[in-house]
Amino acid sequence: MRTSRIVQKILSHYEGENPGVKTNLARMLSEGKLGGTGKMIILPVDQGFEHGPARSFAVNPAAYDPHYHYQMAVDAGLSAYAAPLGPLEAGADTFAGQIPTILKVNSANSLLPAVAPKTQAITASVDDALRLGCSAIGFTIYPGSSQSLSMFSDIAEMRREAARKGIATIIWSYPRGEDLDKDGETAVDVTAYAAHIAALLGAHIIKVKLSTDHLSQPEAKKAFVAGNVPIATQADRVRECVRSVLNGRRIIVFSGGAAKGSESVLDDARAIRDGGGNGSIIGRNCFQRPREEALALLQTMVDIYKGKA
Repeated sequence: MRTSRIVQKILSHYEGENPGVKTNLARMLSEGKLGGTGKMIILPVDQGFEHGPARSFAVNPAAYDPHYHYQMAVDAGLSAYAAPLGPLEAGADTFAGQIPTILKVNSANSLLPAVAPKTQAITASVDDALRLGCSAIGFTIYPGSSQSLSMFSDIAEMRREAARKGIATIIWSYPRGEDLDKDGETAVDVTAYAAHIAALLGAHIIKVKLSTDHLSQPEAKKAFVAGNVPIATQADRVRECVRSVLNGRRIIVFSGGAAKGSESVLDDARAIRDGGGNGSIIGRNCFQRPREEALALLQTMVDIYKGKA
């Protein structure tokens, strides 16, 4: 595997990491149609755990099969495929070496009582990731939850173990909690804060949602106004998240969110590109579409990240 100068520059920002972690980051950054560009598109398929199989796959029944997702990631020339333990085990041998994989090591479910504190259970291990040949583990945290400090402790410990064994860590950082309303969960100040927390916890790659121009925290709002921080456009808000991850010294990708029209997905990709983000981690907006439509959408996203569309 030969790394581009852009990838080498990104790796140089991880000064405290060992060659194993950097090699796995390089594998993902060098894979597929965006290999070597510093941009990434990752296919995450953990929604069955979070939302149930029918809500996730009934609209496109082929997606009930884990091999469908592996094959889509390969055929689309994506950077990596992320999933919980069961789906990765179901295709790890068939697709060994064809696409970098990310083991999602914690999960929740929508059957929990609405009043329950927002948290996730650890459902897989670093050794599982090693056994399956994964490049990284993925872990969700909920900044704002009354259970968030326990989640921070859990990922801090798992991240140390993963790094010792040469595996990278990706943190899904989603603000959720008893005092956060829906507007607050996607407010630009809260989203940037969540991205920063993930970086401080040692994440090598950070995943957050695209934010709105809402400012949720009164003291943060004062700081945004005093600092004359632009937040009017989506690209502005991406830029704020990028500088919040150690001034861009960590890879940051943005989720595709709920299912929406193709043009909205492509507009998001342009905003991520223009704001300096490293790319997309997009699930439902791929696998809930017919296969050929999804592949065409992903190809256009690749073109956008390459500056061709």
